[in-house]
Amino acid sequence: MSNCTVERCTVETSDGVKLSTKLFKPGEEEEIKKGSPVVVLVHPYSVLGGCQGLLRGIAAGLADRGYKALTFDMRGVGRSTGRASLTGFAEIKDVIAVCKWVSENQSADRILLVGSSAGAPIAGSAVDQVEQVVGYVSLGYPFGMLASILFGRHHKAVLQSSKPKLFVMGTQDGFTSVKQLKNKLSSAAGRVETHLIEGAGHFQMEGPAYDAQMELSWFAMCFWCKIKLLSQQIRERVVKSIFRVRCHPVQPRKHN
Repeated sequence: MSNCTVERCTVETSDGVKLSTKLFKPGEEEEIKKGSPVVVLVHPYSVLGGCQGLLRGIAAGLADRGYKALTFDMRGVGRSTGRASLTGFAEIKDVIAVCKWVSENQSADRILLVGSSAGAPIAGSAVDQVEQVVGYVSLGYPFGMLASILFGRHHKAVLQSSKPKLFVMGTQDGFTSVKQLKNKLSSAAGRVETHLIEGAGHFQMEGPAYDAQMELSWFAMCFWCKIKLLSQQIRERVVKSIFRVRCHPVQPRKHN
């Protein structure tokens, strides 16, 4: 059972929508790791029942390890006002508003933005719109052809961002194949890495059982560690021994 504390608050967006948020913190103030980023988590597709509760396991896991993590219901979900959109473009305002609130109210000059499923393209579109965001983690980005009908216009923003990016995906993801993922990321700017979960499907990555089995809450902090140690020779050894996660750099496509 988690020993973290949870604070509820309301964040207002630029267009007047009020968002219900939860801030997960270590049980004792002195347990908070100083200088670490606050992790903002963006939940899966609102239209299909996505909500912040799906990310509670990851947020609580981060808080138990000394990090602040914030979840929130996007517009039209739970206690948040407004109306959900089909393509997720209105929800970009939600992500920006929450990140700005974190920066102003949690004295955070570094934010790690994590998006799950449809929350990944929405979060990706906000990466370069918030100065304090230092890195991006995607859990099951829907790059596939059918999903691109709804979210294809989000792709360009995250792929062109120079900020470090980590894409976590199951090899049995029904929305994006491993080949589609690699093809998309081959032209991405900046440092891009992937972590493939053998045998995992798309919706497994959203369930609480997967949080416990694969320790998803560590992926975000693993990525942050790699950002901090980017110039050090021992980076890979630290990641493997402490976090037990191997991240694979994406090789850029060679053009003739």
